[in-house]
Amino acid sequence: MASDMGSSESQRGGLGRSSPDEGGELVDADVERVAGAERHAPVGGLLGGGVDRAGGGRAQHALHRCAVEDLDLEGVTGGELRIDGTLINRLPPKDRDIAMVFQSYALYPHMNVGDNLRFTLKLAQTPKAEIESAIARAAEILGLSDLMERYPRELSGGQRQRVAMGRALVREPKVFLFDEPLSNLDAKLRVQMRAEIKSLHQRLATTTIYVTHDQVEAMTMADKIVVMRDGRVEQMGSPLELYDEPDNIFVAGFIGSPAMNFLEGRCVDRQFVTTGGTSLPAPFSSAEARTYGVRPEHIMLSETGLPARIVMLEPTGSETVATLELGSHLVNALFRERMPQKVGDAITVSIAPDRVALFNEDGNRIRNHDMHVAMAGLSDRLAVQETHL
Repeated sequence: MASDMGSSESQRGGLGRSSPDEGGELVDADVERVAGAERHAPVGGLLGGGVDRAGGGRAQHALHRCAVEDLDLEGVTGGELRIDGTLINRLPPKDRDIAMVFQSYALYPHMNVGDNLRFTLKLAQTPKAEIESAIARAAEILGLSDLMERYPRELSGGQRQRVAMGRALVREPKVFLFDEPLSNLDAKLRVQMRAEIKSLHQRLATTTIYVTHDQVEAMTMADKIVVMRDGRVEQMGSPLELYDEPDNIFVAGFIGSPAMNFLEGRCVDRQFVTTGGTSLPAPFSSAEARTYGVRPEHIMLSETGLPARIVMLEPTGSETVATLELGSHLVNALFRERMPQKVGDAITVSIAPDRVALFNEDGNRIRNHDMHVAMAGLSDRLAVQETHL
C-alpha cells in the first residue's frame, strides 16, 4: 500500500488474476495517511503489512477504506487505487470484488454457521444452486461441514475464525484483506490458524493482504512484507530480505525475535568502538557509522574473542537466550547448543563481522560501496559469459 502519483501504462497492472509480468498494485489513495513509493502486491501472493507498534492503525484504516468505505465521499487527496486494472476510487464497496476478514470476526449472532456463510451471496442475488455449491466447497476446505447448524456462541475462537474466513472465501474475490485475524486467539491456536491460513492461500492462490503487528506472523506467512511506520512504507521485500538486509534501524529492530542488538559508537579502522570503549569487529570502516547492529544468533560462544559475563539465562529447550554483559553494555545472545554455564559465569564470545549492520546518524543502513561495486562487476561478467554460451 502506497501512494501512486503517476498514471503511466506501466503502472496499470492488475492485482488479482493478472499475469506476473503485468504486476499488480494495491495503492492507498489517501497519501496523507499512507505514503511512500509505488508498491505492487505479489500476484496471487500473500502480502504481510507490518504495522509500527500495536494499535498503529494506519494499515488497518487503509484496508477498511478499501473494503467497506466510500473512498470518493471520504475524500481522496491524490493517487489511484486499482485492482485487476480496474479503478475503484469511486466504485461502491459491493462492486470492488474484495473480501475482508475482520479482527473481531463480525459474525451475525442470530444466524447459524450456514446462514453466516450464505449471507453475502444472498445479498448479491446469487442463484441458490450456486450458493449451496460455494457453501459446501468452503465448508469442506475449512472443516466446517459438521458445524453448519451451530451459532457463533457455540463455537470456539478458532472455529469462529474459520467461519469468518469462509464467509470471505465463498465470494471468490480478487483480493482477500485480513485485519489482524489472529489477535484474539491464544498462543497455541494462533500457530494452528497461521498454518491453516497459509495452507488455504497456497491452494487458492488469491492475492491476500494481511495486516499484523506480530512480526512472527508476517515472517512465517508472507511472500512479501511491507514494514510501515507512522503511515509510511519503510521497506518492502521477502521475509528473509528484510531480515538479512534491513534498510534502517526501525526495520532491523522490528524484524527478528529476540530483536537485534544496537550499540552506539564510531568506527576506528576496521573496529567499531562503542561509547563504553568496547572494540567490536566491523564489516568495514565508515566515518558515518554511529550505530552497530548485531542479531543475537550472530553472537557465538568461542574459545577466544570478546570477554563477557552471563547476566540472565532463558532456556527454551532447543535454544537458550542469554543476556550478556559485554564491556559496559548489555546484549542478548541466542545459543543453539545446551549451555553448562550459569548466571554470573565469565565466557568468551565472537561476532562474525560479515553479519554486522552499521547505521548512520539518521538510522539508515550503511552499505559497503566497494562490495557493491565488486558484486555489480561480477554480475556483469556472468551476464557476458552467459551471452557467449
